[in-house]
Amino acid sequence: MTATVTDRVEAPDWFNRALAAAARDATTVVNGVKIAYRVWGSGDRSAVLIHGGAAHSHWWDHIAPLLANGREVIAFDLSGHGDSDERQSYSVDQWAAEALAVVGLAASSAPVVIGHSLGGVVGLRAAMASGNKFGGLVIVDSPLVRFTPEEDAAADRLAFGPPRMYPSRDAAVARFRPIPDQPTLDFVVRHVANTSVREAAGGWSWKFDSKIFDRAPQLPKLTPLACRSAFIRGEKGMVDAGMAEEIFRQLGGTTPMIEVPAAGHHPMLDQPIALAASLRAILAAWEHQPPA
Repeated sequence: MTATVTDRVEAPDWFNRALAAAARDATTVVNGVKIAYRVWGSGDRSAVLIHGGAAHSHWWDHIAPLLANGREVIAFDLSGHGDSDERQSYSVDQWAAEALAVVGLAASSAPVVIGHSLGGVVGLRAAMASGNKFGGLVIVDSPLVRFTPEEDAAADRLAFGPPRMYPSRDAAVARFRPIPDQPTLDFVVRHVANTSVREAAGGWSWKFDSKIFDRAPQLPKLTPLACRSAFIRGEKGMVDAGMAEEIFRQLGGTTPMIEVPAAGHHPMLDQPIALAASLRAILAAWEHQPPA
């Protein structure tokens, strides 16, 4: 599989400013495992960001600062991902417990939770278990009525197999590919790729535990939520208009379905400004509405 990346260009000012924004790194412990998280901004409003399968919190580095004007924004690494510790086994319920623990660290008593792909599934499960702890849930291109592309690729042995070692950081970064394949912005994918690898015994490898795909994938049960919800999909992503209509119906027929033009499954890699604008519009609207 070969990813399509735009010609190498210098990063624009907005992207450089976003990466230069101060972020506080911290950890917490959930069921005996260290969970790493990053915090931008401050205030009595909060948003919690959940990454997709085999990804990590740095996928949000250029998005989170765009949401942090007068708001605290937290992005965390699910166990087995990024800089969080590994577990013996993984489940959506365990990841949802981690999400609820991070939500409990937020300055706001009812933060908005934003989840991409697998993160949307985790956010949905956490919202169902949270009672009134969520101020709202935004799901980004999660194919809730079918398995995520990462789960499909792992099941078909097309990706995410046993950890592979590379002789150098550059060699590992050069192999970075989004799944499913899609066009990306070169300056964004360079940053994401560089934050996706770590040095290990014998070379460089990816920041995820391949056992995260050993679990038996289960489709989430879709029912109307107690909190507000919104769904963002990429025009060229995993959720087509028919699937969006089915998700809309199963969630109770009140969840706004927002399409990002020209975006693939990973809109933070190809349409980050449009994604951030969509999220800012949702957050701004919800600030003037009751949470339920």
